Amino acid sequence: MKQNTKKLTLTALMTAFTCVATMMIKIPTPTFGYIHLGDGLVLLSGIALGPLSGALAGGTGSMFADLFSGYVSFAPATFLIKALTAGAAGSLFHLLQNRMKPSARTQRICVIAGGLAGEAIMVTGYFLYEAGVAAFGSGGFTQSALLAGIASSAAGIPFNLLQGATGIVISLVLLPILLKIPAIEQCAP
Repeated sequence: MKQNTKKLTLTALMTAFTCVATMMIKIPTPTFGYIHLGDGLVLLSGIALGPLSGALAGGTGSMFADLFSGYVSFAPATFLIKALTAGAAGSLFHLLQNRMKPSARTQRICVIAGGLAGEAIMVTGYFLYEAGVAAFGSGGFTQSALLAGIASSAAGIPFNLLQGATGIVISLVLLPILLKIPAIEQCAP
């Protein structure tokens, strides 16, 4: 029971940290989104808490940041996309870490691999969501509206790639620090 309480508490803390990191520094993009530091916490949630708890923390924290920042129309998609990002990153990280000889180098490789998988989901997820929203706003799901939606949402890909790369770097820097905290080390899967 005590272990479940610690895990729940850490999940709530990572949810809050993800929300704050997402809202703290926001750089608006021409595609009506913003670049932020929250993806580092999304990845760390999946890695430190495991895929399921990490998905809950990453998705919920990011969704709250959208709600509190006036991006309400993105909130449901953000929850799903960031939950999948954290879950994939955590799953691949732990799968690789269990198959490789433990070392600091191995840990970095696992963070990068998990981060790349998770951030690929993020970039693809926002591309598809934005294309659908743009197509719907352009007159429905006709062929010309879909093409226009795809063209306009493609402009956001470089910004999402930059955000994803920043998230991987942040998680590389912060993971060794987080794992020194006994409560996190004990709750890590």
